[in-house]
Amino acid sequence: MKLTSIIYPPQIAPRKTYVVTLTDKERALLTHLVRTGRGKARVLTHARILLKADAGPGGPRYTNADIGAALNVSEDTITRVRRAFVEEGVDAALHRRPPASPPPPRKLDGRAEAHLLKLACSTPPEGRARWTLHLLADHLAVDLIGAPTISDETVRRVLKKVASSRGR
Repeated sequence: MKLTSIIYPPQIAPRKTYVVTLTDKERALLTHLVRTGRGKARVLTHARILLKADAGPGGPRYTNADIGAALNVSEDTITRVRRAFVEEGVDAALHRRPPASPPPPRKLDGRAEAHLLKLACSTPPEGRARWTLHLLADHLAVDLIGAPTISDETVRRVLKKVASSRGR
């Protein structure tokens, strides 16, 4: 039998540690952010994490467990902030990244949503006791010519958004 790799359980898996070493300019910026207290809570918390994790000269060099206990944040958050600082810099550690791609366009516009609600509140087709999501999706695709196929999940989301109940 040939051993190709060792799989560690999560409790004992070696974790890569990211050593935060702040320059005087970065330390002054972070200290100013924390002292003024003006800004988003997330940004201020990440600034505090970086200040406590500073391994530079005169830095406190707290461990992740000590930082987590002092700031009441998870060790995963601390690791993410450390990694972002080491790999990308102060701005990446403090601020969220913009989304990679814009959200997909909506399949139903306001007119189509209104039509769906009107259809859901109407009497169900003959032979049916009530509207189902599949029936609504099928009827909506037939009624709206040129519309893309509508899934029952899209119908469910629209009905939930307007706090509507099928058949009411």
